[in-house]
Amino acid sequence: MWSVCGWDVLRETGTLVDVLDFDSDLFDAIHFDAILFDAGGILVLPDPTVLGPLLAYYGGDATIERHCRAHYVAMAAKSAAGATETFWHHYNHAYAAAVGVPEHDVGAAAVALEHTRSAHLWRWPIPESLAALAMFHEAGVPMGVVSNASGQIEEVLRRSGICQVGTGTGVPMRTIIDSHVVGVSKPDPRIFESALVHFGETPRHRIVYVGDSVTMDIGGARAAGLHPVLLDPYDDHPGADFKRIRSLLDLVGPTGHVSS
Repeated sequence: MWSVCGWDVLRETGTLVDVLDFDSDLFDAIHFDAILFDAGGILVLPDPTVLGPLLAYYGGDATIERHCRAHYVAMAAKSAAGATETFWHHYNHAYAAAVGVPEHDVGAAAVALEHTRSAHLWRWPIPESLAALAMFHEAGVPMGVVSNASGQIEEVLRRSGICQVGTGTGVPMRTIIDSHVVGVSKPDPRIFESALVHFGETPRHRIVYVGDSVTMDIGGARAAGLHPVLLDPYDDHPGADFKRIRSLLDLVGPTGHVSS
């Protein structure tokens, strides 16, 4: 018998994990048997060591902390606009403003960001997520990645030492799905079908999908019959009608480890 988030679990019944709803004074446990992750905003961020100097030219703060925060501000703005994968106008403007670019220069900074923030810049590993992946792997939790990408995400995750299918320097995943490769992108629920074949007979409602976009991730996962969870580290979505976590470590437990 082992426990995750302080809940005892029998190995014979499969891997169970509990998500704690931090909106509630009471622990509201959701039991699930496997986890799928988005890549951007969950495992990696746009590289702040590149975007920091870029936006500093327009008066922005170049610190890594400020740029990490800016991504989630920008994703909240993108979600509020209902924007899908091909439209990043709201993201770019919100990101530039969030790192402190003066209002009169936000437009110019957003244009520079649009021309610089390529798919290949989504490569900066989120430290808490790396720690959580290692703990889930040690506990035997089945995992996979489903990402809107441009054909590069599997190689980026491997090169960054985050994860890969099979053996490597990162945590092994059952599958890594790239929307460009499979020809369909979130929020279209069909993208998840390519991943679900790697999870055997696990019921869909017992597979959690963790993302950072209300429109693409929460909406897409719900439509696919999965259990959506939003990574919302700065509480940008108060009162939401879906589960939120501050870090992937919230899936591991309040003590930050899986204990046997």
